[in-house]
Amino acid sequence: MLSWHWPYVFLLLPLPLLLRWFSKPQASASGAIRVPFYESLQTLNQNQTATNSLNWLRALLLCLIWFALVGAVARPTWVGEPIQLPQEKRDMMLAVDISRSMLEDDMLIGGNQVSRLEAVKAVVGDFVEERVGDRLGLILFGQQGYLQTPLTFDNKTVKQQLQEALAGFAGNATAIGDAIGLAIKILRDRPAESRVLILLTDGANTAGTEPSKAADIAAEAGIRIHTIGVGADSKLVRGVFGRTRQVNPSADLDEATLTEIAQKTGGLYFRARNPDELHAIYQELDRLEPIPEEQTFRPTRSLSYIGIVIALILSLGLFGLLNQRLLRGQN
Repeated sequence: MLSWHWPYVFLLLPLPLLLRWFSKPQASASGAIRVPFYESLQTLNQNQTATNSLNWLRALLLCLIWFALVGAVARPTWVGEPIQLPQEKRDMMLAVDISRSMLEDDMLIGGNQVSRLEAVKAVVGDFVEERVGDRLGLILFGQQGYLQTPLTFDNKTVKQQLQEALAGFAGNATAIGDAIGLAIKILRDRPAESRVLILLTDGANTAGTEPSKAADIAAEAGIRIHTIGVGADSKLVRGVFGRTRQVNPSADLDEATLTEIAQKTGGLYFRARNPDELHAIYQELDRLEPIPEEQTFRPTRSLSYIGIVIALILSLGLFGLLNQRLLRGQN
């Protein structure tokens, strides 16, 4: 695409015509500046043997020279196709608890009672789908942590792997520290400056590495951990004799440890008691960990030199034409 930096310069194109129109012939040239080139032009004008074709050619060359110079001053620039700049992408691991306690059906979606894991799949799946441009990975943990999906730009695969997760597949215990340790191994050597782990659980650490120590190592590796505690605060259950009573299904949730992990690594702790709160949390995480905006640039190349070269070539032609006419006038 061709563009002009100073297009208003083209308003000067009719300037020679205006000067010629408004200028008046001088009775005497004694008070004027004497230019040898101008005197040569006067001599040529007085040469009655010059043909009209040569006069028209001279006028045409002068016009073209003027157009070329004005075009050069207007700074023509060729703008190329947009090129995407390489950017540092965010490396984000999702660690989801799939212990059997995630089968607790204390979540309500569309008027239906669903398990915690089903609510997580619905909300986190949408979050994953919107994280276009980030490298995402998925860790599923129970008694041990498993790398379900390595870091990848294919967020659809990450979402699919999450949807296929089964509660209890990784054991009945909850190894929060092991999940953090596995995320550290994956993220610590990544070149990106922004390394993030979002850890979701509904219980306390009951197996594996101490979460506090794992958080210390994560902080040293520059990994920011956001923790989410999921589960309702109260639930009505039917007793043996048909009576209902209210219980706290999240009594085992270790909020103190989850808060400590987040604080040590520069992250935040969130509490999700229902799918709406969980959805709001992931919206907040979208705000806290924004996707880098795509940046592009268009390569540009100045073409002003073309106008200058054209004007120079035409000037040489005009000079040769004038010399030819001068020689004819002398003969």
